[in-house]
Amino acid sequence: MPEGYEKKRGRSDEISSCMKNIFHKFFRFFLKFLKWFFIVSIVSVILFRWIPVPYTPFMFVQCAEQVFDTKREVKLKKDWVPLEEISPNLQLAVICSEDQNFFQHHGFDFDAIEKAVEHNRKHKRTHGASTISQQTAKNVFLYDGRNWIRKGLEVYFTFTLELFWSKKRIIEAYLNVIEFGNGIYGAEAAAQQFFNTSAKKLTRTQAALLAAVLPAPRKFSVKNPSPYVRKRQAWILGQMENWGGPLEFETDAKK
Repeated sequence: MPEGYEKKRGRSDEISSCMKNIFHKFFRFFLKFLKWFFIVSIVSVILFRWIPVPYTPFMFVQCAEQVFDTKREVKLKKDWVPLEEISPNLQLAVICSEDQNFFQHHGFDFDAIEKAVEHNRKHKRTHGASTISQQTAKNVFLYDGRNWIRKGLEVYFTFTLELFWSKKRIIEAYLNVIEFGNGIYGAEAAAQQFFNTSAKKLTRTQAALLAAVLPAPRKFSVKNPSPYVRKRQAWILGQMENWGGPLEFETDAKK
């Protein structure tokens, strides 16, 4: 064979071998990353089953956005309180507003997802179908966003929350980290900010108003509620009335 051909073939083999080595190194790195991601994430989920969540990635991202947005005040108010210190009115209001099948599903409400998909095909204003478990997973461990990577992580963390946490712990964490207004996180901070009271003393009307702004707490206002927010508040109060009694965290006995 010509000498030039042998040189080209040798160089091609070297390039191929180099690419294989790079691929193998990347693959090993990726496997190590996945291994440590699963270890750290599961340990975090288990720890937060028992200890209060201090601050979240979502809060830090929002603070950064506040710094660069001159129209928003830089604010972060958050006070963790146990579920026993949060009014049953607010517990019921958020379930009636956000996830009435909270006690029946295991993290994902597939009937609601199907209805939302069907509605969004026919209407410009889209409806979401996130459960309280999904919202808790997003607000505790993730950040706001609509890309597929974040949604995939949301599915993963929702599954782990339902696996390691009780329903009572999920609603407790949710009510302590959810945003009720610009930089106002959790039921206690919201009660003090908007009603000059504690989370434990929130009335049904106040609780329904807080729940009414949850779909978009930076768009809707508790202090100056729009007609739409008032309409949602009235609907939530009606749903609370129809519920027929206090919440019962039966799944706690299983965890």
